[in-house]
Amino acid sequence: MKKEVEIIKSTGERQLFDSEKLTASLMRAKATPDLAEKITKDIEAELHDGMSTKEIYSHAFDMLARQMKHVAVKYSLRKAIMELGPSGFPFERFVAEIFKSKGYQTETDVELLGECIPHEVDVVAWNENKLIIVEAKFHNELGIKSDVKVVLYIKERFDDLENIYFDYGGKRKVDESWLVTNTKFSVQAIHFAECKNMKLIGWNYPKEGNLQDLVEHAGLHPITCLHSISNVEKQMLLGAGIVLCKTVALDPQLAIDVGIHTEKVKKMVKEIAEIHN
Repeated sequence: MKKEVEIIKSTGERQLFDSEKLTASLMRAKATPDLAEKITKDIEAELHDGMSTKEIYSHAFDMLARQMKHVAVKYSLRKAIMELGPSGFPFERFVAEIFKSKGYQTETDVELLGECIPHEVDVVAWNENKLIIVEAKFHNELGIKSDVKVVLYIKERFDDLENIYFDYGGKRKVDESWLVTNTKFSVQAIHFAECKNMKLIGWNYPKEGNLQDLVEHAGLHPITCLHSISNVEKQMLLGAGIVLCKTVALDPQLAIDVGIHTEKVKKMVKEIAEIHN
């Protein structure tokens, strides 16, 4: 019988270590079943009471990187999205790219005048059928959740904007209000949003169509997931508005233009191809 070990989550909460959950997360990143099982067993051998989930992730990532580097990049996707900060503005552009991949036109950082007051809207997305306003809530720590106060604010803003006509693909009203975050939602936030028919997208909410699903299915890996360039070079790319790996894959000259050496760009393109394949 396996020994029960309590580990510490990023929120500071204690919970029993779940080996099946670790194996599933590795396989979701496309590690082979044998490798996922081996890594899980190695982690189990190192476990001790009070070990943090951050330590466990770090150990798992290092072992995965030694065997399947491109899979390790996918496994570190959540961390890479967090590195889009700290301002949150690159995350807004990242969310806009998700909507573009679904056929929407987008604008970021827009001011819309409601019935009572003007509102700063992170992303406006529209196609021939829908006009959507999006709050992109970025957190730079895993343990932080978007709570019910944030959802209430989004609902109040939507109420102030819902009867106004805006010129996006023709004169029309806002159809939906979304809240997208890179972490999680509190239970109350989810209950309120479901009651009011609001759209929430978090790292693992809803069960299908969450942020992780959207990124992986559309191949929208952020530039911050790459290991072939330095953190300084990542910030150079983000500063130039280059948020996605696929942007560099389609036009490597963009990376050269921001000051990254040609040979380094070739390594980037090779790594991106491994990730997408």
